[in-house]
Amino acid sequence: MSVTTPEAELQIKRSHIQGAAEIPTILRIHRLSVSFHASERRASGPVVRAVDEVCLEVKEGRIVALVGESGSGKSTLARAVPGLLDPRRHTAEGEIWLNGTDLRRLSAKELRRYRGSGVAMIFQDPANALNPVLTIGRQLIETIRRHRKVQGTEAKKLALDQLRRAGLPNPETLLRKFPFQLSGGMCQRVMIAIALVSGAKLLIADEPTTALDVTVQAQILHELDRLRRETGMGILLITHDLGVVAEIADEVYVMKGGRIVESGHVFEIFARPRHAYTRELLECR
Repeated sequence: MSVTTPEAELQIKRSHIQGAAEIPTILRIHRLSVSFHASERRASGPVVRAVDEVCLEVKEGRIVALVGESGSGKSTLARAVPGLLDPRRHTAEGEIWLNGTDLRRLSAKELRRYRGSGVAMIFQDPANALNPVLTIGRQLIETIRRHRKVQGTEAKKLALDQLRRAGLPNPETLLRKFPFQLSGGMCQRVMIAIALVSGAKLLIADEPTTALDVTVQAQILHELDRLRRETGMGILLITHDLGVVAEIADEVYVMKGGRIVESGHVFEIFARPRHAYTRELLECR
């Protein structure tokens, strides 16, 4: 019986990395910095730089993990991409390119149109991300009408199809339910279904499994992995859980104090961490 040594396995992974070089890039962030102001009057009060000249790429059909401890700037970066930060309290510099479009140059109105059709986002607490006073069907069908320009029976049929694609059983019954009637895992699947409706090429998942039990976490990760393979969407996965990273990520960026301190293929990072902070994260796991 032949045994693959760690060095041989690493060489196989390096070949895999080289083969991925020709895959189209969906998201390219270049020297992005985000500063927060203590007051809406930017001339007064202290300034905190949460993201500091970050460069990052997500390729088609790849899952890129952004890891680091709480407060490292991961979620700020994630929200900066679709323009979800309060413009009265933050200043951003740098470039955010999505499918050849510089999002930093879009007006607020243009950016709102681009959300969903270009980039979709799911959050750590899906129950709070959904509207508690509207049924699942109402929220999903409204999203379909906004992005697909279809009405009536066709919109409902698409809603049912998207719920099935997200792995949800009994979609007919689910359409009539409110978010509080669903489990956390089901709400997260509904958020995935809403993200799929628009046909977005980039999905940003901000700690999507943190509030879920271990079994449901595995199911959600499986769905994300399946969807990127079937649709070719790129996924930017924000997490502090290196077990999640090892499970489905292709590339890893390690963030500390608003900066990227190390990046590379997941097998390179786990087998040969170069930065002391990366080694500390692995030792904590």
